[in-house]
Amino acid sequence: MDLMLRGKTAVVVGASKGIGYATAEAFLKEGCRVAICCRTESELASASSSLQAFGDVYAQTVDATSLSQLETFARSVMDHFGEIHAWVNNVGGVGHRGESGYSEADVNQVVKMNFNSAVFGCQVAGACMKQNADGGSIITISSLAARCPTAGRSTLYGPLKAAVRHLAVTYGAEFARWKIRVNSVLPGFTATPAVAKTIPTLEKERVRERTLLGRMADPMEIAKPVVFLCSEAASYITATSLEVSGGREVVLNPEIAYLTN
Repeated sequence: MDLMLRGKTAVVVGASKGIGYATAEAFLKEGCRVAICCRTESELASASSSLQAFGDVYAQTVDATSLSQLETFARSVMDHFGEIHAWVNNVGGVGHRGESGYSEADVNQVVKMNFNSAVFGCQVAGACMKQNADGGSIITISSLAARCPTAGRSTLYGPLKAAVRHLAVTYGAEFARWKIRVNSVLPGFTATPAVAKTIPTLEKERVRERTLLGRMADPMEIAKPVVFLCSEAASYITATSLEVSGGREVVLNPEIAYLTN
């Protein structure tokens, strides 16, 4: 299927590794020009160097929790490529939690990382796309945790990702008059560098057992649905969410998928 993205400009925020990197690669393979950003200069340089094997890449160091930095980045992308047709908000994390709970600073930081970055990204992308005759598409990466609350390390992450999911619907309504579609994607357990580094082997195995497809996702399996939602093939899809979880936590007895009759 031709997604008709060749020559379009896509922005991926938080693209140095994992789902963000895979999404940038997937856009490039569809013939897009891609702008990427992240906070760490060395990681950005490495990602940009690798991605240039697939096409035209523009890279800039940006803290996505800063509205002014995102605005500056967007202006630079517009100066470099002319227009922005797709924008992916891909910033988030569980944040820090002390032994006695969350401090004010802890809460403020995790809210900035997960929610503020999405609000600012949607605002900035929308302002750019309003100038386009054919609008554009904004995707915000939420999480399966938006549907399934998570206790422990992700106490605040789930509620904030649920808010991000709701935010996409709200902006989908506000931007519709300019032909700007806004959707969210809810990844399940994905084999990212962060998961490899922080999640114990036993926990990974238990997640696998509760997933109908019996495995974690490869980041590219999340990236391809994101690119689809930004394409003409999804031209009538807005203000909704797409779960890409391999069927995790959808039935009480996932083992039934592997029982022989």
